[in-house]
Amino acid sequence: MHARTVAPSFRPVRAVLLVLAMVAGLMAAALPAAGPAHAAVPDRWGFAFLDNPTPPAGYVPDLTRQWGSWPSPAANPVKVDQLGVGAYVVHFPLIAGPGGIAHATAVGRTGNWCQIKGWSTAGTGQDVAVNCYQPSGAPSNTLFTVLYTTSSGTPSPAGGSYGYTYSAVSGAVLAQYNSAGAVNTVSHGSTGIWKAWLPGLGVSTAAGNIEVTAVNGIQGARCKVADWVPGASGQTVVVACFNAANAPYDTTWTLSYSLKRAVHGPAFPPKSFGYLWFNGGVPANTNFNSVGAVNTLAGSAPFTVTLPGVAVPSDTAHATAYGTGPGWCGLAMPWARTSGTVQLYTLCFNPGGTPVAAPFLTAYTSAF
Repeated sequence: MHARTVAPSFRPVRAVLLVLAMVAGLMAAALPAAGPAHAAVPDRWGFAFLDNPTPPAGYVPDLTRQWGSWPSPAANPVKVDQLGVGAYVVHFPLIAGPGGIAHATAVGRTGNWCQIKGWSTAGTGQDVAVNCYQPSGAPSNTLFTVLYTTSSGTPSPAGGSYGYTYSAVSGAVLAQYNSAGAVNTVSHGSTGIWKAWLPGLGVSTAAGNIEVTAVNGIQGARCKVADWVPGASGQTVVVACFNAANAPYDTTWTLSYSLKRAVHGPAFPPKSFGYLWFNGGVPANTNFNSVGAVNTLAGSAPFTVTLPGVAVPSDTAHATAYGTGPGWCGLAMPWARTSGTVQLYTLCFNPGGTPVAAPFLTAYTSAF
């Protein structure tokens, strides 16, 4: 595999040093004990790509980049309404119910980012509200990908690991799932820092994918993976969140972890998915392709992640920044599909909103 080594270009600032100290302190704390829980593949899920930043009422976004677990998704499409500048609600039909998590990723080159405002049952469907912002923090009309998923029941025999957590500011877990049947926990450190513990998932070396999204209905917030410590007994993930002024900020957030599973939880099917973590190199077990091909990485700002053999519409992609500073990542443009190969264009930004080469995690999945 070709792993391009690119040093992060974030400049040290006071906020970064504070976060580094917070991470060090939090990682030294004792890990919470595991306990019993439910486990399995998704009960209900949906994803979409908003391809029009100023959609008319009841807009149906790109049909080749949306799908879900409800009956006849092609005949019952996702719809989007715009509520105001940079404010949207995505209507997933026929998957009403409590729990679950949502993720959103901005798509574009301007440095805009998106967060989840919240999600709730709406009649027979599930509504997910997404808010997007300029680097300054002002609301801004933005393209984005969004997914909602919820899991319960018994483990899938297909293998791999999957878990998610929806955390309150305090660290109280508002929703969680763990395919090992354990209970995920979160502890809050200093402002804008949390440690998530996912017992029983993964392996002792870095393997799999992590996605993190801020959830906030009051102001703009960005969250990322600040550190990841794999272990034979589970995965420890430090989450760092910032406001638009690049200061550490307390907000709610969602995190999902997947090993040999798609970003929304299932494994085989879908038969076509993959992920990659770039942290200056590409750890072997964080570079996965479900058809056994080798993903490659090229470029820098944006990076081009090429996943051979898995490009099957309908599909989606997400990206999360990695590191302690207040920079963030998204997708520079919609992913491209050519002869079965998909290319993701992951683009990261420094605290001023300028494109930079920086660490990230990215994931792609087809519905099939």
